[in-house]
Amino acid sequence: MVNVNAIDEIKNYLKPTDTLVCVSKKQDIEAIMSAYELGIRDFGENIVSEFINKYEKLPKDIKWHFVGHLQSNKVKYIIGKTFLIHSLDRVSLLNELEGYSKKLKIETNALIQVNISKEPQKGGVFLEDIDALLEDIEKCKHIKVKGLMSIGSTELEKSKEEFIVLKLKWDEIKKNEYNNIKMEYLSMGMSDDFKIALECGSNMIRVGTYIFGSRNNV
Repeated sequence: MVNVNAIDEIKNYLKPTDTLVCVSKKQDIEAIMSAYELGIRDFGENIVSEFINKYEKLPKDIKWHFVGHLQSNKVKYIIGKTFLIHSLDRVSLLNELEGYSKKLKIETNALIQVNISKEPQKGGVFLEDIDALLEDIEKCKHIKVKGLMSIGSTELEKSKEEFIVLKLKWDEIKKNEYNNIKMEYLSMGMSDDFKIALECGSNMIRVGTYIFGSRNNV
């Protein structure tokens, strides 16, 4: 069940312009509604089938964030249903998002996921390859990139170094003028390192376990 004290504590660290995304993957409808009744409206999912089930059953004013690796062949199931996709990391996915967005005549908002640590088990484009991806994004007509996302290392000191580097890249991109790219969100920080992330300039944190406790099977 929802840890009300954890939510209150997290809110104490947030500025008015910061966003808390409650990562509700593997949590049931009841748990999500408990957070919803506390005023939370941003929720994050990482499994397409689970997301669709919740999307259909839960209030329509929820802002859904897809925070996991997104397979290109699953794009058609979530397109038009998300507030923000956090895991744009390759041209093939960009093309799928653009194609389905064009069909539906909508704009799709996304964050570029950056593998700042270059750990093989993590998704994301490498820091040195971001600029090339930005060029491809600028060719699109239906994809709007709203910022960057990254998952920090398990070692907090290393995580802090990575967050600082990504914030510098975010600032660098923000200075440039693009048609489809605007650095509104810097999504860094989860249950174990959200405080560090906020100190390093994150304005969006993704917190699950600290709020909901251990994950259930749904």
